[in-house]
Amino acid sequence: MIIDAYNTTQNIRGRSDYLTGARPGAAPPPHVPFDPGRILGRMDAAGVDMAMICSLAQRIENDFIIELVRRHPDRFIGFGQVMPQADDALAEIERCAAAGLAGLKLHPSLHGYHVADHGLLDPVFERCAALGLPVLVNALDDPFCAPFAIEEIARSHPGVPTIIAHMGAVWNVPEAIIVAERNPNVYLETSATLLSDVRRAYARLGPAKILLGSEWPGSDFDLERMKIAKAIPDEADRALVEGGNLARLLGLA
Repeated sequence: MIIDAYNTTQNIRGRSDYLTGARPGAAPPPHVPFDPGRILGRMDAAGVDMAMICSLAQRIENDFIIELVRRHPDRFIGFGQVMPQADDALAEIERCAAAGLAGLKLHPSLHGYHVADHGLLDPVFERCAALGLPVLVNALDDPFCAPFAIEEIARSHPGVPTIIAHMGAVWNVPEAIIVAERNPNVYLETSATLLSDVRRAYARLGPAKILLGSEWPGSDFDLERMKIAKAIPDEADRALVEGGNLARLLGLA
């Protein structure tokens, strides 16, 4: 089974040029409900059986993710999202878990906090530990969530599988590999990373700490699978990276 570990979907695009693709100053296009066929068609074309989906972080849409998972439980694995500084953050994590979401995504840079803030993050990780939820931290060359800062929290919560998205790309990849190497609960997700960096992680860590991710629609499933195939030629090892590892973390059959 091929399981992609990180993708984003967005229903309400609002006024953001980044989300709408509109020309600067142009009126935003009218809202059109998201068509799941957009992502499912790309998954099918690349032979991807299941994909993790979460909000893009410019707008948290947990109910939208819950509904997509409800409609396609055999194709989508939902991760909720919260701003840890929000008063209802812990209650929202519990609500998402009760509704069937399987993990939590954090985006410190867009939501304005440092990932090594124990006052904010310890309660979040403790609640995820109690609920059996892994945590994915968006980490893309950003001082708010550098790999060593993620390690500061992850090592305090060894029961929470902690996924460093993008392997800390681009300049923080060496740190991310070090953190995954010395912390049993830390894993690296491969979207937005260079082929050479995936090869470097595989040479250093082996296959058990690496998770295939595309971050669709920023990239596409077939492109990311090709990158993994080139970086990890061993078929058994590649099977772990392309789904076996995430299935184990989530308790999937």
